[in-house]
Amino acid sequence: MTQYGDWFIMLLAGSLLLIWLFRAFYRWLHAPSSVSRLKLGKGGTLSPNDENILLLERFGYEVVSGKHLIPIAVELDGQELGSRLYIDYIAEMDNKTYIVKSARDRMPMDWTGSGVRDRLLVYALLLPQCSGVLFVDAKERIIRKIHFHI
Repeated sequence: MTQYGDWFIMLLAGSLLLIWLFRAFYRWLHAPSSVSRLKLGKGGTLSPNDENILLLERFGYEVVSGKHLIPIAVELDGQELGSRLYIDYIAEMDNKTYIVKSARDRMPMDWTGSGVRDRLLVYALLLPQCSGVLFVDAKERIIRKIHFHI
């Protein structure tokens, strides 16, 4: 009887291992190629008297990283053009990570659906593991949390 029980346990363990390997391979095969491509480093240095950082900390966020520059190569009619995206900060709260963009006087925000999409969707798509985008306006003393549901 123990001989058949041993074979049954080995067969069950082998089946579970094969199912687990198949599911891992299936997830890897169907995941978009760019999802885990971008890895952010340490970022720029954080200034202790930056008003955006102080406002984020007052609202309970922990700023974990400074400014990030993400170079983007663009090809236009066979000619290489250079461009870049800036992420101002990376902040965390309640084990959730957020991309932080700060308000600029020369680039006012259009708070319509299409305005928010055109300006901030690229950051949510760039780092899909983040929980959303925070828009910080230190002059108005507000933080807006944006989630894109795609």
